[in-house]
Order: sequence, then C-alpha cells, then structure tokens
Amino acid sequence: MLILSEYEYRDRRYVSLGIQTPGEPQTLHAVAEGALLDVFLTDGGPDAITALVEAAETVTVTAGDPELHALPPLLPTTGASLVSGFLGTHKSKADAIESHDGRPPIPKWYFKGLGSWLRTPGQPLVVPAEPIILIEEAEVALVHVNDDDGTPHYAGFTFGNDFCDIGLHRIHPGYTPSGKLCDTGISPYLFVGEPPRSATGRVTIERAGQVAWEGKFDCGADALYFTVEDMVDRAFSFPALRRPGLVNYLLTGADLSSFHDGFQVADGDRLTIEVASHGVVLSNTVQYGGTASSH
Repeated sequence: MLILSEYEYRDRRYVSLGIQTPGEPQTLHAVAEGALLDVFLTDGGPDAITALVEAAETVTVTAGDPELHALPPLLPTTGASLVSGFLGTHKSKADAIESHDGRPPIPKWYFKGLGSWLRTPGQPLVVPAEPIILIEEAEVALVHVNDDDGTPHYAGFTFGNDFCDIGLHRIHPGYTPSGKLCDTGISPYLFVGEPPRSATGRVTIERAGQVAWEGKFDCGADALYFTVEDMVDRAFSFPALRRPGLVNYLLTGADLSSFHDGFQVADGDRLTIEVASHGVVLSNTVQYGGTASSH
C-alpha cells in the first residue's frame, strides 16, 4: 500500500514516500502546491501519485533537522478543513448504543475542530486549565477531499488521538461538545487504500519519565459496531460537510482506554500511541492551558 506524508521545510512544502526510519536521512519531493490534491480529486490512484512525486525535485534532510515540520495529511494551505468523528462506535461499547422509536441505532456525529488544530507527533496537546477527566483515544481517521461541486473523494486513512475531556460528558451529555475541543493528535502518514479491517497496538502513558499506564487497543473496522460505510454516509448526509474544497478528517471511534482502567491523565504526561500493525507512532505531551481572558 502506498504511504505518503507531507512536510514544511525552509518555508516550502514537500512530500515523502513510505514511513521514515528513525535516525535515517529523509528524501523530500517538492510537489507543486495543490498538485497532490488534484490527483485525489480526479481519483488518479496510487500510480498517478507515485509518478507525480517521483518526478519532482528532491532534497535530502538529516534526521532531527529542526527546520523539518510534519504536517497533517493533505492539510490545505488555504481553504477550509474540518475534524469530526463519532461517539460509541465500538462493539466493546455496544451496551451504550441505543435505538429510538424502533429505528436502528444511528452513529453519533460530533464536531472536533478545524484542520489547523491538528497536532502531529512531538507537538503538545493543549487542554483547558482545569479539565475534569482526560482520555486518550486511538482511532482510525479517514481523509476525504471535496471537489468544486462538493462531492467527497476518499483519499486514504491515517491514525489519530481523539484527546478529550470525558469528565464533562460524565457530568452531562450536553457538555460533550465542549469536552471534544481539546487538541487532536494525528499521524502525518496517509495510507492510500481502504480503511483497515484490523488496526491494533498499544498506548503507553509516561509520567516524570516513568511508565504510568499501558494498554492495548483495536480501532480497525472489524472492531466497530457500525460499518465504516454507514458512518461515512451519515457524515456526508450533512451539506455542511460537502462544502466545495473542504478537506474532512473523520475519526471513526476508539476502543477502551486508560480511563476505563481507572487511570487519570495529568498535566505533563506523555501519551504514545503505537499502531504496531501499521508501523505508526504518535507521541505527544499533555499541556494544561491558561485561563480564559476576562475581556
């Protein structure tokens, strides 16, 4: 499966192929602005993407170059992008999935943020100054790009951390939208292929340099109560998600996490999500934010 990522380096945007090997130099391809999105909008496929990237001018950077910054997959330089997702999608949470008036259960969509709010590995995940109960959530994130008519084109999938304040939800479900406004972690790697049936790995939470909690997860399609197709159809039934030129990052839900094991994430904790099945690692530090302005 083709895997690509994008970076900003010395005020220019580049594309890289494959997953970077830690400590090794990295080859960047100077693909023209918007050219990669155009291939997805025309459903060009992996071969067209590879040809575009390999024909571009290249530069090699050393590992750890401070001028190299990973970007969320396909994040537009200009134009709109939206992060959203679904609550309670896993079979492990089936007891909380309800039907109403005899109708089948409907996936519960929520707004998470703008694409510019996404945080790649190494960047802090900022939350309000006094969160109630924080929770990490390892999830598959689907990436769609809308054409000029608003028709969504599926580009591929990546992995994210739907970091949020579940404590607000526990106080009252009406507070759930506020709890979702914490920063969202995301991998820079876009897998150009169908959503994975299985995506397994391990979460490690470090506090003061020591492992404070560890646990496994499965966020693949086979672990979901709803089908990926039903969730995607539900999301794009709303015209707001079909705005021309919009890039959508759709989180498909999380398995059980540290909160369900009685652990509470704290300021300064390092959250590492290792998706072992796909060779992806997301590692971010939790940062409590400042108080709201009085003005």
